[in-house]
Amino acid sequence: ACFRLLCSLLLPALSLSGILCVCLVVLLWGTRLWIQRKKQLSSAGRDGKRPLVVAFFHPYCNAGGGGERVLWCAIRTLQKKYRNVMYVVYTGDRDATGEEIVEGAFRRFNIKLIHPVTFVFLKKRYLVEASLYPHFTLLGQSLGSVFLGWEALLKCVPDIYIDSMGYAFTLPLFKYLGGCRVGCYVHYPTISTDMLSVVRNQDTRFNNAAFITNSPFFSKFKLAYYYFFAFLYGLVGSCSDVVMVNSSWTLNHILSLWRAGACTSVVYPPCDVQTFLDIPLEVEKSTSEYSIVSVGQFRPEKDHPLQIRAFAKLLKEKRVGQQPSLKLVLVGGCRNAQDEERVDSLRRLCEELGVGNDVLFRINIPFGELKRHLAEATIGLHTMWNEHFGIGVVECMAAGTVILAHNSGGPKLDIVVSYEGCITGFLAEDEDSYAETMAYILSLSPEKRLEIRENARRSVHRFSDQHFEDTFLLSVEPLFK
Repeated sequence: ACFRLLCSLLLPALSLSGILCVCLVVLLWGTRLWIQRKKQLSSAGRDGKRPLVVAFFHPYCNAGGGGERVLWCAIRTLQKKYRNVMYVVYTGDRDATGEEIVEGAFRRFNIKLIHPVTFVFLKKRYLVEASLYPHFTLLGQSLGSVFLGWEALLKCVPDIYIDSMGYAFTLPLFKYLGGCRVGCYVHYPTISTDMLSVVRNQDTRFNNAAFITNSPFFSKFKLAYYYFFAFLYGLVGSCSDVVMVNSSWTLNHILSLWRAGACTSVVYPPCDVQTFLDIPLEVEKSTSEYSIVSVGQFRPEKDHPLQIRAFAKLLKEKRVGQQPSLKLVLVGGCRNAQDEERVDSLRRLCEELGVGNDVLFRINIPFGELKRHLAEATIGLHTMWNEHFGIGVVECMAAGTVILAHNSGGPKLDIVVSYEGCITGFLAEDEDSYAETMAYILSLSPEKRLEIRENARRSVHRFSDQHFEDTFLLSVEPLFK
């Protein structure tokens, strides 16, 4: 009787599930056909021929970070080789015109595009703002990116779609509904095995609050949530036809999560090393002041508080009268109100530690001023844990500073490494080691510092614009076949 009852319930349930699956497939197929029809009608030129449309998904293209430099260099690189192509940028920067965005790219990065690009302005960028999701932020932002991607797809259906900002959940949308060939440039995996280990080991970090680390239940729940998200992330990432990653560290994580080794390659981001190599490199003259410069957006993961605390410790332990005075210059971009609030909190921290007069903030400055600060600096400072690559680190080395970076991620694996058997810089991990290493660098003779700076400069040619262009074109070539 129980078996018959089970069968009587199971068979209708299976039938209903089958019908719903068929309806879903039909709906998706119909949507795809409708989008393809829309594409054919909207893309035809005056001569009736459709130009090839290459679209980049970069909702924050007007920001001033390394990811934006990759975007503009990538577009310029493609424009050099593929001339009869329409290039589109999906952006949420509705507070600026297309001309202002292009001008900003030239002012900040010294990048001038060969041909105009078309901007598709998106209204729903707020759906990918972290502030909208105080809990389950990764999942919330990823689902939000799907809706933002849908808005982008409806406004312009490209032939080739490249996600250049890390929104992997848009890839299946453009591939299966838009019928596009899809590629991506991964600056930082949305989730990584390092993030899983932080939760598993109950470590407190900026993305793992103390109330979670102090509770075994919440830690296990978050770990289960992270594993579920990692599974979804691997699923959508594996849809990509071409995967480019910016460092060995990112490569290791993407290979373990996406399992798409056949189409994955390392493409180091383009660093404008030549511009910085123009700075004369010579033995420092006697000076009354040493400058320590940090370059990086004012985001929580950059860990500016660590820089300020280590600098305060260095000043506290420095014997008065024994060394020239020191100043710390924090150069970075502010993307939104949250970043501006973060800068205010950093200013307050400086006052609390008594270094308010010794720390300078230089926010959203033009390229020329950035170059001047690096030319004057003795030490280049970087403190992000597991930085995916570190364009700022390369720029500091090219400009002739003695780099002190975090002993993890891209700086450890790719950048601040021995070159031709010679030391190129230094690595540290915490407040004490940063303060000690800065003191050690300042204690070196000018001649010894010059030797390290020269070694670093020779090593950074691996990260030039030209090297990026060559490897980028090689990687994206399958999308154009």
